Amino acid sequence: MIPDSPMTDAFLSGLDHAKTGALIRRLRLEQKLTQAELAQKLHISHKTVSKWERGLGAPDVSLLPALSQALAVGIETLLSGELSPNDETGGTMKHSLFAVCPVCGNLLWSTGKADLSCCGRKLEPLTAKEEEGEHRLLLEQVEDEWYLTLEHPMEKGHHISFLACLSGDSITLVKLFPEGTCAARFPKRRHVQLFWYCTEHGLFQKRV
Repeated sequence: MIPDSPMTDAFLSGLDHAKTGALIRRLRLEQKLTQAELAQKLHISHKTVSKWERGLGAPDVSLLPALSQALAVGIETLLSGELSPNDETGGTMKHSLFAVCPVCGNLLWSTGKADLSCCGRKLEPLTAKEEEGEHRLLLEQVEDEWYLTLEHPMEKGHHISFLACLSGDSITLVKLFPEGTCAARFPKRRHVQLFWYCTEHGLFQKRV
């Protein structure tokens, strides 16, 4: 989020210009842009970009949205002056996160901590709850597959929108729709984690 005026100047003056400048240069090179090409995208002088990268100033707050888009990072990352790799998770399946956009219903999934956004909104990862009531998963083995069903409404405003099966090295996800069948088949594996999302009551989980 961009700080509101009149505190904008004070906020930007508190930035570590050297760190921010070094990050802008790194991201510019990753995007294979020259200083002149980046400046053209922002409708500014290439000397201004050079000034940023040498730590002699910071971008004006009005340029942050366009700069964020040009360098393919969030505004918060630009202001912090550093990228945050997920060293502690290594992107493994057991650290998987789900998020659902409240505007369009789009499902986002990550194998570790990540900045997730959709429709201009930053999304917080869903917290999975244990199954209960009509959200209790019915699990049946059919040959070499798990057959999953729920006795749950499948109405437009209240339905299960997806079922997912996570194992140590893979994820299988089935998208569900209103008026459809609340069921899915997954390859039978040991030590899997099952997730399903109710549009009204949130994310649920079960370990097998």
